[in-house]
Amino acid sequence: MRIRELMTRNVVTLNAQADLELAEGLMQVMRIRHLPVVTGNRLVGLVTHRDLLRAALSPLGSHTPAEQAAHKATVTVSQVMRDDVATVGPDTDVRDAIAQMRRHKYGCLPVVDAEGDLIGIVTEADFLHLMQALLERVENFDLASLRTLAGELRAEALAEQDTGD
Repeated sequence: MRIRELMTRNVVTLNAQADLELAEGLMQVMRIRHLPVVTGNRLVGLVTHRDLLRAALSPLGSHTPAEQAAHKATVTVSQVMRDDVATVGPDTDVRDAIAQMRRHKYGCLPVVDAEGDLIGIVTEADFLHLMQALLERVENFDLASLRTLAGELRAEALAEQDTGD
């Protein structure tokens, strides 16, 4: 299976001059955690929900909601985005993308064409939907084998954590 078969094609994006208030609002309204940053169609960065949390004024401080909103309106996406974004192409094998996401603990991979233009995005949620669909379609699967496989996958994941992968 190729990424092109799984990726989201209508990607919500921002430009680098957008402020954090807009980024946060888009994430809330669209119920997403990753916003690719583009110039034209060219991917230039990625801002995540975690990036927004890091850039926010601490709620433990004595900042009023108005001060927090003013802060978000003055900080641009370019100030908090990552510009060294790992990407995949549309013909990447899904298993390779999954391995890359697991190895580096990425929540998403933007999908770009040969020119670096953004054409889609694949996220952890896409893989969960795929897994759910596969499990729903599996008929007469031996439940004991599925449990054994799940145990082996858990052991593999723990071993990876122990080795720092």
